[in-house]
Amino acid sequence: MACTITHIVLAVQLCVLAVGARTNLDKQSSDFNLSKILPLVDEDGICNLVVEKQGYVCQEHKVITKDGYILSLQRIPEGRAGKAANKIPVLLQHGLLMDAVSWMINSPDESLAFILADNGFDVWLANTRGTNYSRGHTSVDPNDPSYWDWSWDELVAYDLPATVQYVHDQTGQKLHYVGHSLGTLIAFAAFSQEKLLNSIRSAALLSPIAYLAQMSSFLAKTAADAFIAEFLIIFQDLYWLGIKEFAPRGEAAVKLLEDICKNPENNCSDLMTSFTGPNCCVNSSKTNDFLDHEPQSTATKNMIHLAQMIRQGTIAMYDYGSADENNKHYGQPTPPVYNMSSIPKNLPLFLSYGGQDYLSDVDDVKTLLNALKDHDADKLLTQYREDYAHADFVFGENAKQVVYDPLMAFFKLQ
Repeated sequence: MACTITHIVLAVQLCVLAVGARTNLDKQSSDFNLSKILPLVDEDGICNLVVEKQGYVCQEHKVITKDGYILSLQRIPEGRAGKAANKIPVLLQHGLLMDAVSWMINSPDESLAFILADNGFDVWLANTRGTNYSRGHTSVDPNDPSYWDWSWDELVAYDLPATVQYVHDQTGQKLHYVGHSLGTLIAFAAFSQEKLLNSIRSAALLSPIAYLAQMSSFLAKTAADAFIAEFLIIFQDLYWLGIKEFAPRGEAAVKLLEDICKNPENNCSDLMTSFTGPNCCVNSSKTNDFLDHEPQSTATKNMIHLAQMIRQGTIAMYDYGSADENNKHYGQPTPPVYNMSSIPKNLPLFLSYGGQDYLSDVDDVKTLLNALKDHDADKLLTQYREDYAHADFVFGENAKQVVYDPLMAFFKLQ
């Protein structure tokens, strides 16, 4: 069945919801401080466009990564009642092709960012490189293909450490972390390398993504196959997307989804369910609000990296396609792996996953939990919701009661 353009845009976003070469820019940005403070008033920023309209105080901040990317960061320092935060700072990290607005699509009583603020937490909202409000760089323009030469490896190496350090420096406190989907993957990878531990108090990981081999979304697997097919000819200069921006509203993304939907096995009449699973509790009336802000750009290389995970079933750095190329980048013929069993056993973790989730598949989560089997029992809390699919954890109308309240109770114990 043919896809409409709206279906295509939504499908690209949902396809990679679970799944968000080192550049040569380090030298160019060496004069910039990692935690340089750049608060600002941005009339077209997320604070003005989303947060303040709901009656909340909001601050715009910017932080520069070690490789020169300028990231947007929002802070909600108090709840609607005007009472200043009296609890620990919390950093929210969105998934791929999304930005911080995803935490605020629903009403304030149903959106995690606002719920945390109303419960006294000091809320910080991250926006990864390439999204609408994080497209700056100290020396490279987004129209330059080199701006897009990154995958989620760079989010682990640069974006996440810079953002966490900034919040830590601004508040003088260790923080709680909340990630959804790709936001969990980059946290797992960073923790496995023992990064961020001096600044993180605990981590809540919703729809946790680490292993993707058992993914039950046929459409997502089809998309992965398409990306890998193009990746295999990249060194022949025939790669039709190139190492540059993957714009979900652009021609390349539309073509990808059109090709996927030509397969009669793919049900493109209900793409949300086909990609993410049958979400029990998402209000369909919020679709237009979602499309007003999402989906957003990422690097084509990032999409390829995620596709590699699906095809290979591993958690490893970007595969450059040959032993020679990998040797050039890593000094070894295969990409280094992120070892989940290396995550410190005393790091407090809250993992919440759903029985209907096609992307964070139950069997893949079980593989992850097996890798964490030696984690301190009192430091690992898992929650299973049989009726939840992938989008329910962020957009579910009842998520406060079934996920966010337990999450906040977990935070209070840390």
